[in-house]
Amino acid sequence: MSSYLDVGGGCRKRRRGGERVFKFKSFGENGCPVEFDGSFRDNVKALVKYGHLEINLCNDGAFCWSFQLEVHRHPPLHVLLFVVEEPIQASSSINLHCKHCQYVGWGHHMICNKKYHFLLPSKDTVAACFNCDEANFDESNPDKGKLNLVELKGHIMHGVFHSNGFGHLLCVNGMEIGSDQLAGYQIMEFWDRLCAGLQARKVSLSDTSKKRGMELRLLYGVAYGHPWFGRWGYRFGRGCYGVNQPIHQKAIEAIQGIPLCLLNHHLSISNNDISVIFSRYQALSDHSMVTLGDLFHFMLELRARLPKENSIDSCNPATVETNCRWSPKRVEAATRVIVEALKNAEFRWVSRQEVRDAARAYIGDTGLLDFVLKSLGNHIVGNYLVRRCLNPVTKVLEYCLEDISTVFPNSEALIMNNSKAKPRCKITKVQLMKDIAYLYKHILKDQKPTLSTGVFSAIPMATRIILDTKFLVKEYTDEKLSVKGNSFKLLCTVISRNNEGIDEGLKKPMPPYECVSLNENANFNELKQEVEKSFREVYWRLRSFVVETVLNMSVKGSDLVAGSVEMGQKLVFIGSNEDRMGMEDSGWTGIVDCLCGAKEDDGERLISCDICEVWQHTRCVRIPNNEEIPHVFLCKQCEEKIVFLSSFP
Repeated sequence: MSSYLDVGGGCRKRRRGGERVFKFKSFGENGCPVEFDGSFRDNVKALVKYGHLEINLCNDGAFCWSFQLEVHRHPPLHVLLFVVEEPIQASSSINLHCKHCQYVGWGHHMICNKKYHFLLPSKDTVAACFNCDEANFDESNPDKGKLNLVELKGHIMHGVFHSNGFGHLLCVNGMEIGSDQLAGYQIMEFWDRLCAGLQARKVSLSDTSKKRGMELRLLYGVAYGHPWFGRWGYRFGRGCYGVNQPIHQKAIEAIQGIPLCLLNHHLSISNNDISVIFSRYQALSDHSMVTLGDLFHFMLELRARLPKENSIDSCNPATVETNCRWSPKRVEAATRVIVEALKNAEFRWVSRQEVRDAARAYIGDTGLLDFVLKSLGNHIVGNYLVRRCLNPVTKVLEYCLEDISTVFPNSEALIMNNSKAKPRCKITKVQLMKDIAYLYKHILKDQKPTLSTGVFSAIPMATRIILDTKFLVKEYTDEKLSVKGNSFKLLCTVISRNNEGIDEGLKKPMPPYECVSLNENANFNELKQEVEKSFREVYWRLRSFVVETVLNMSVKGSDLVAGSVEMGQKLVFIGSNEDRMGMEDSGWTGIVDCLCGAKEDDGERLISCDICEVWQHTRCVRIPNNEEIPHVFLCKQCEEKIVFLSSFP
């Protein structure tokens, strides 16, 4: 049976026999289902023409279209994409300003006339919608029983765009690969295609993704230097608690660069399990892992390659290359001598020259010694792992012997030779995830007192900084790209004259530039009309905007545009807005001045001083998140002033 669509198959109102089915893996590409060659708004209008118009799924005034998408044919799996056009008049929100724009730093944007919601509802959500549709439908009263699909919970994906092309990915709820639903990476690839095809401008998201209790922005930040969403180009957008991009980058580099040898030395005193895990994956790696970032990167890359049910050898001792001029017996003898020399070094790091000189007392053939030393790096010999790495300070190659008998206590000693040895241990995907979670918990999250000094004292602070960076942004269409095409295009924005004057208008943030297309023989009167039309269509506050002049240009209305400006040039238009209705700024106007340096609302919990009414983070004034906000609160400055004044007689 085909997933999703059968839930409404018995409903007389839900028969979809003639509806077109699109390929999920190509939907959103140019030509599927439409050529995306206009502005964002034009592309959305062109897209919904191919959708199935729905009823009873939205508030009055909103429109909804659905698309059947085939994920794969065998076994059959289909999903439904809903596109909801929500005019500002149909919004159920009291505050028309977008809180997501505020949190990511776009709070200065004007309110747009419309929002476009793109939803992939879960199987249960689809069933609830269709069953309610059938149960509540009344031909005499079509408006009775209408649902608001946008406000329902449990969507697999929910993204929203404003009519100016700025958007937010609100949720992604992927399933494990192999289930009858979509995996997270499949949803993200679908969303990324949609944004690129529709020519969205910038898209933000709040990265709160977790897996097995691990914050992925921390785990992937340490392993790759960017969050999981970074695979699709999402980067630092805005930090909470005053965190900026340079601070965030330094925090990642601080944890990534922690040397494993020092970490192992400190942790092995109280936790031998971590040392065992280090040895296990160093033995598996074909190159030296020097830092904590190297280890997490290797483990996550290994997880991506490892089959779900199968396993791989964790310590199959790679043999020394025997395709050489020395016999296997001589290679084995030289290997034993080098291992004994490293044993005598008492498990400390020694230079290649020191090892070579010690082995020459027993092996006179320096060519053989050089060959074996070159081949021995990060290989197992008996119960020992021969480690090799480049000293970052002296730039000299060094060797060290590590006892791994505790890792594989039931195995027999193995000596490197020209025959394949039997693998002594296997790593499963389950074991790998347990090891990742263990390291995450004991190194990154629950730091022990042994990690509170020296270079390790930076771990808690760096971890907190990375976790305080949730808002990510990707720029899909820059201004230079949007002017490409055959028609004559310009980038235009507007400022309102009103009662403030031009100088005051220029001090305020202008709306983002809109790409305006014209015929090659168009004049400035026609250009002004197109600018008025575009900005009235996009912004609620500019629905009565009238263009008067072009800033810093003296042109007549009959002058040709093509002869006066260049293709792609930026123009600022001055105008007036006689209809003042709705011009009031209904956004949040509180003053934020927190101890962490934050000056704007970043979505974290805030508390206001009852005297000065300045807002600060509850965390910064040491009010735990699990405690309620006190009924009366005074900031430190106001409290000090009261104490100072009370000291006067």
